[in-house]
Amino acid sequence: MKSVCVYCGSSAGRRESHSDAVFDLARSLVARGLSLVYGGASIGIMGMIADAVLERGGKVVGVIPEALLRKEVVHDGLTELHVTGSMQERKSRMAELSDGFIALPGGIGTFEEIFEVWSWARLGFHSKPCGLLNIQGYYDHLARFLDHAVEEAYIQPRFRDMLMVENEPGVLLDRFQSYRPSGA
Repeated sequence: MKSVCVYCGSSAGRRESHSDAVFDLARSLVARGLSLVYGGASIGIMGMIADAVLERGGKVVGVIPEALLRKEVVHDGLTELHVTGSMQERKSRMAELSDGFIALPGGIGTFEEIFEVWSWARLGFHSKPCGLLNIQGYYDHLARFLDHAVEEAYIQPRFRDMLMVENEPGVLLDRFQSYRPSGA
């Protein structure tokens, strides 16, 4: 594993304490020699994680569609920046550049991105780990809902297990290192 894609909000959210966990993730990535791949913005949690990795001497690769260069305020201090023609190209490029996927707290875009790569893993399109970093219980309700979907037989347990949920960045990254896909 050389790089991890982190999906997160272009908003900082309402809890300043979320930033502590973002910094913990940045420290864990850099300590393990893992590059950050993310959405390329300088605002919100996206900007926080990029700045934190860069400040610690890590490599940060941003991927942003041309249409969002201004709206998401592109980060100008990245190790690499890839500008794409569309959101679909952005997501595909981020997936190509990454060896695993983590969702931090975020909104609709964050949910869509992690669910898409989890779905791709379930279909066997890739064998990379996917996880939710459950900062201060942010994903508790979602994890319970996914467990409910298993109980209702809409998601097979082996596919539910493909989406890891952890409260600590180091624990999640340890699980990523030992991840073996269950197979589609």
